[in-house]
Amino acid sequence: MTTPLVLVHGGAHGAWCWEPTIPLLAGPTLAVDLPPKSIRGVPVPDPLPPELATVTLDAWAASAIADIDAAGFADLNDGRFTLVGHSMGGLTISEVARRIPERVSHLVFVSAMVPAEGALVMDGVPSSASDAAQALVGDSPDDSSNAAGGLDAERTRNMFCNDMDEQQTQFVLDHTGTEAFRVFGEQVTRRGIPPELPKVYVRLLQDQALPLSDQDRAIENLCNSPGGEVEVIELDTGHDVMISAPAILAEVLNEIANRTEL
Repeated sequence: MTTPLVLVHGGAHGAWCWEPTIPLLAGPTLAVDLPPKSIRGVPVPDPLPPELATVTLDAWAASAIADIDAAGFADLNDGRFTLVGHSMGGLTISEVARRIPERVSHLVFVSAMVPAEGALVMDGVPSSASDAAQALVGDSPDDSSNAAGGLDAERTRNMFCNDMDEQQTQFVLDHTGTEAFRVFGEQVTRRGIPPELPKVYVRLLQDQALPLSDQDRAIENLCNSPGGEVEVIELDTGHDVMISAPAILAEVLNEIANRTEL
């Protein structure tokens, strides 16, 4: 039986980014919006939701689990699903997996952030993108009125659209937004994820948002904590592969969802 797929977006993105890929997936699929949900798909929210100043990784994981349950996935495949996280979504899927490991059949990290155990989320942001991270969260982590700088068009094109045609690029420009800033200062742990839980890292060779050296560091951190083997699959795409090359990514995800080993 095809395992349901749960798709978790990265920073400044939302469930919208999976739209080109979802029709190509074979089994039950859910793309979640992480809180604050009102900012997803909106370049600059007006007014700014107060949750931008308070949302935590705990809230992201709790929201994802609630959405999974609301979708009825507990009644499919003995309640088990494949959890896919893109970019900053790697933080959320790790947190979900350590809370309910018995329900996760595979963890799939698509060019995802995996900071070292015990490090801060910000430590997982590549130095080349630190100014972009600052633009995402605004000027001051103590002032929510400044916490929605967002990415300008030039940064968005450089980070996410280097392998896209103009139509795909415009789709990204129309939807890419800001991000809750408090998460960047949180400490990361993956305690509770079983070492034997199958883990796949999709390494994107043209990625300009999370360069190969940072992806390799993420793979190393994942191997060290929780431990165990990490399967690496390479795709010759940029960071937003679910938009630029949906058929290629869908083929990978369908194959993983069809695996029977637990």
